[in-house]
Amino acid sequence: MDPTTRRTVRRADRPRTVLVTGATGYVGGRLVPELLEAGHRVRALVRTPDKLRDVPWAADIDVRQGDLLHGPPPDEAMDGVEVAYYLVHGMSARGDFQGDELRAARRFARAAEAAGVRRIVYLGGLHPRDEPLSPHLRSRVAVGEVFLASSVPSVVLQAGTIIGSGSASFEMVRHLADVLPLMPAPRWVRNSVQPIAVRDVLHYLVELASVPGDIDRAFDIGGPDALTYADMLNGFAREHGLPRRTIIALPVLTPWLASQWINLVTPIPRDLAVPVVGSLRHSCVVTERDIDAVVPPPDGGLLPYRTAVRLALARTTDRDVPTSWRGATPAGAPSDPLPSDPDWAGERVLTDDRTRTTTASPRTLWPFIEGIGGENGWYSFPLAWAVRGAIDKLAGGAGLRRGRRDAARLHVGDALDFWRVEALEPERLLRLRAEMRMPGRAWLELGVEPDGTGSVYRQRAIYHPRGLSGRLYWLVLVPFHAVIFGGMTERITAAAEAAEEDPRRAGGADGGAGAERDSDAAASEGAGTTAAVRGRAGA
Repeated sequence: MDPTTRRTVRRADRPRTVLVTGATGYVGGRLVPELLEAGHRVRALVRTPDKLRDVPWAADIDVRQGDLLHGPPPDEAMDGVEVAYYLVHGMSARGDFQGDELRAARRFARAAEAAGVRRIVYLGGLHPRDEPLSPHLRSRVAVGEVFLASSVPSVVLQAGTIIGSGSASFEMVRHLADVLPLMPAPRWVRNSVQPIAVRDVLHYLVELASVPGDIDRAFDIGGPDALTYADMLNGFAREHGLPRRTIIALPVLTPWLASQWINLVTPIPRDLAVPVVGSLRHSCVVTERDIDAVVPPPDGGLLPYRTAVRLALARTTDRDVPTSWRGATPAGAPSDPLPSDPDWAGERVLTDDRTRTTTASPRTLWPFIEGIGGENGWYSFPLAWAVRGAIDKLAGGAGLRRGRRDAARLHVGDALDFWRVEALEPERLLRLRAEMRMPGRAWLELGVEPDGTGSVYRQRAIYHPRGLSGRLYWLVLVPFHAVIFGGMTERITAAAEAAEEDPRRAGGADGGAGAERDSDAAASEGAGTTAAVRGRAGA
């Protein structure tokens, strides 16, 4: 069997009702369609159901809203569930994140016990047994112990570094190898790790819904290759056609400094780099293969590291990345309601409103709105956007290099440079919530209304300052608003008017890289069958 072809998901002996937490995340978003393909009935417990509104399999699952840490316990979501997947991890070092993770796991375990769930499946991380662990690895181990101590039979999968298109580990390797032919690195870059392809992780997770017996233990899972992190970087370089990278191990580069370095030279923000780098301080390799007696390896065997890289590169090149680390909301990112909500009554809200009537129809104008950002650019003063992105990276934020997952389409919850899609109503409204570092909260709304044969383009920047520094921040930027926001208004409508006259230019983002698409073709492409999308989950 050619390892680069997609594996067929084996049909389960009988359908089970399964609950998936983390369905909006990297692994969970790929697991759900494979569970459906195996014939299971899937229920997803998510904090923000709108994030699943646009996924192709949304109509095939039962979506329940809930928060594992706050609000009512997930008892109702557990009703009738046979297998419950716990795929939730905190990626922040702020506050009492270890305590929060334990409290969430205990609430989940108690609800599973009360509902008579037959099995809990938890995805943790490989770790050494005989040395102090980083805070994040220690927290993952503790969460697994919570489930193993419960009365529900639990399987804890301790996975190596997950390699797949869009995974944080793969993206970190990719950007480091791409950018740095000579690379200073911490001395623990020589530690051993055992990466595993995301499609192999999914194989184990799906099969565990069907295996018989009351299995109650942890299992190591990893690919066939035990490598140093330096080997991983050079393995990627070879697959990507790059010369061998020279890696200099420095004894003085601490995990904190390494996280700052990764934040600066890759799109990975500091808050996400900290736990990834922390786990690399340890040699994390498979010490047993007992899982083979419970879930045999997939047909053709586990994918070697370089094959996994090859698959991930192909998916990235084809822009066929079903889930990504970009979907993770950064720690401390704002999630407050828009300031027009009643909860904000009496608060100081500053706005920059722009309106422009255009001869372009809403249908022609909308692709330019939805295509904003990423490689397409922001239509005005590129230097200002680049400088603001660089400042955000220096402050530990996402910066502009986070980009967007798809050059033409957006979904609620998508990351878009240092913004996140908060609301999306096709041919009507796009609302972005800022995740950049600033002394306040900010939103950007881009909207369109029909006006005869043309339309009215409306643009609103909304800012809720925090304290004196927040007000000063806004005052400093006011002189640039005419160039930045005024330029956006003019160039978006001008591009749409040009497309109205020449349909070949429809959907292009003239303010940036000039990405083009035909909106009708994009719509038909996005309307593919659920089965077709399920086939893209595993690389």
